[in-house]
Amino acid sequence: MMTIDRYVQGFPDIFLQEASLHPWEITDTLEEIIFRKLGELGEDYNIENKVAIHKTAIIEQGVALKGSIIISENCFIGANAYLRGPIFLGSSVKIGPSSEIKQSIVFSHSAIAHFNYVGNSILGSQVNLEAGSICANHYNERQDKRIFVSLGGIVIDTKTEKFGSIIGDNSRVGANAVLSPGTILEKNSVVKRLELIEQVK
Repeated sequence: MMTIDRYVQGFPDIFLQEASLHPWEITDTLEEIIFRKLGELGEDYNIENKVAIHKTAIIEQGVALKGSIIISENCFIGANAYLRGPIFLGSSVKIGPSSEIKQSIVFSHSAIAHFNYVGNSILGSQVNLEAGSICANHYNERQDKRIFVSLGGIVIDTKTEKFGSIIGDNSRVGANAVLSPGTILEKNSVVKRLELIEQVK
């Protein structure tokens, strides 16, 4: 069994009910999870059309917010970013200009630079993605599009065709690097610029 707090220490503090699930089970059911959490938010959030924005968050011009989204305190969303919910952003998360985030959880003090794509993924705290890096969530080039992950030398069938990455706390992903679907990065991982991570061929 894969315990998510091995990668993201603060996960049970916010998502206790989901702490025993696999990451791909969490992203697959994220709509229901975010809907429940919307009902738990306090008066410090402005909520409209299933989008909750903390009063301290900064949203720059041209940002598109679609679906169920929670943007926590002191977040920054750069100009022309596109957030396709369901999405949860922890405190002090920075999303750079023209980045796209889809169906993902990003924990506190993580930064996603400009021109990034993050799909169906879970990013821990203090994670940094440099410009142009990609968390791919779908095998467009394969006939069998099911996503498999490698954990301790064991290959696991996620039984889903949409899952990106789980990136452990304090990890760094270099500019223009690509994380293939099903990537699992331990805490404190470093991915070099232009590197391709493909754990299951």
